[in-house]
Amino acid sequence: MTPARAGVARFRSWFDKYRTATISRSGRYVPFSALWKPATIRWRGRARSAMLRRRAAGAGAAGERAVTFFESLLALLGVAVLLLQLARRTSIPYPALLAAAGVALAWLPGAPTIALDPHTALALFIAPILIDAAFDFPVGTVMRLWRPLTALALVAVLLSAGAVTWLGVALAGLPVYAALALGAIVAPPDAAAATAISGSVRMPRRTVAVLKGESLLNDASALLLYTAAILVESHGGVDGGLALRVGVAVPGGVLLGYLLALAMRRIQPLIWGTLSGNIFQFVSGFAAWLVAERLGLSAVLCLVTFAMTIARSAGLVTPPRARLHDFAVWETAVFLLNVLAFLLMGFQARTIVGGMAPERLREAAVFAAAVVACLIVVRMAWVLIYNRLAFHFPKLRGDYPATGLAQSVVVGWCGMRGIVTLATAFALPGHFPQRDLIVLTAFAVVLATLVVQGMTLAPLVRWLGLDGDDGLGEELARARVAMAEAALARIGDAPGAAADHWRYGLATKRDAMRAGGDARAGEEKRQLGLAAVACQRERLEELREAQDVGADSFLVLQEELDFTEMSLRTEEERRIEEA
Repeated sequence: MTPARAGVARFRSWFDKYRTATISRSGRYVPFSALWKPATIRWRGRARSAMLRRRAAGAGAAGERAVTFFESLLALLGVAVLLLQLARRTSIPYPALLAAAGVALAWLPGAPTIALDPHTALALFIAPILIDAAFDFPVGTVMRLWRPLTALALVAVLLSAGAVTWLGVALAGLPVYAALALGAIVAPPDAAAATAISGSVRMPRRTVAVLKGESLLNDASALLLYTAAILVESHGGVDGGLALRVGVAVPGGVLLGYLLALAMRRIQPLIWGTLSGNIFQFVSGFAAWLVAERLGLSAVLCLVTFAMTIARSAGLVTPPRARLHDFAVWETAVFLLNVLAFLLMGFQARTIVGGMAPERLREAAVFAAAVVACLIVVRMAWVLIYNRLAFHFPKLRGDYPATGLAQSVVVGWCGMRGIVTLATAFALPGHFPQRDLIVLTAFAVVLATLVVQGMTLAPLVRWLGLDGDDGLGEELARARVAMAEAALARIGDAPGAAADHWRYGLATKRDAMRAGGDARAGEEKRQLGLAAVACQRERLEELREAQDVGADSFLVLQEELDFTEMSLRTEEERRIEEA
């Protein structure tokens, strides 16, 4: 053997010892030397080509799926805008319209399958809505209305969940814990649906406050029952440890929310006036939810306590510019989540309905109809019973006067379900007994209550004669008089043109807001101010066209005029409609 051939042989032996090459037809590793065989080389070339084709096809399919999802999301938002404008011009509440449209869109030929991770959906859709609602609901209102709130947020939820549990065991043959999970899912009315629908009419403000407070607190009691049912299923029964965990969830959630709010108070001044501060608000809210869940505490009560504690001290310390920006960001984000949730629920239900046999689907439809009727009857009956009890026993209503039956009928009919019911239904574990029946029933309850109760609520309020002056204007007038008088006392007899300017403006506002006061001077001042702002806008545009004002200066001056004009506009003109 020549030295060259000997070197090649030694190299092949070394490579076979320390390296393995590819896979043969039988799936075994072969040494590098086997690649010299023509058949193996041909097979390896074909296998590599097939592998590359599969990778390219997979990458193309993944890219196609991503583009399709993006296009589907844009199409959904486009449809939502059209439906929201339709709801704005008709008497149809937008949650009912979006829910029905979601069902219709899901069954169109070629409609995409949009899947939501159950655990993610629960935090994504519930956490921001709870924070936004709790931030605007004062702790003092909860303390004053704790009796009716207890009757609705606790007793009504327990009664509704208990009735649905009995139906689930008796009619559907569900295990007790599974029926309890269904009862907890469909028991709490939804905050977003009630607020959006009740906003189309002027109901008594105490009634609206009770409905908003109920929608905040009933989620906590319902999710506590829901968690207990899930734990019973996973543990295989009830024991002392499970009872202790459920019992600690409520006070633990409140304590955790309070501690996180104290930490947030110290962090907020460092990030006020920055866009990253808005991002951190969402991050902190989601983090509070996830931490409470990890610790086995009530995430709902944690977030409600978290938001209320921050709001209680935010009024005097938050910079006005930061507050205006925060409100705009949160209002838009929460509204977008509401719109997407109501639209996407139809797509989620399509998968369940499509996988059910016709006979099974008919049984599920009958059971769902029974659950809907049960929920409506139980809530209405309990609200009317509580109304009569509070009328005869003043301790049950506190310092407030007794309400009439008309308001109780409206509160009883305000039982629309929505995002909380959907999110908790889809968050059920995949192995949960009869999960398809529970999710389909929850979807039917949401759709039926939004369409039936949501579309008839405004006509019912008008028929009962409750659509009138809600007392907001009178309360605003009293507060403005008190604020003007406090400011005038602060200025006092200070000399100078600036003091005279502020004295005149405050005195004009005070006199216009007083009972029987003459509002003509205030209106004349407002109209003159609006005309002056309009003239300044025209002059600013001329300066920009003449290149006497640059882009940066133009934006600063335009913002100043915007703030001035907004202060001169009325409440109705400043408000942005949801639809």
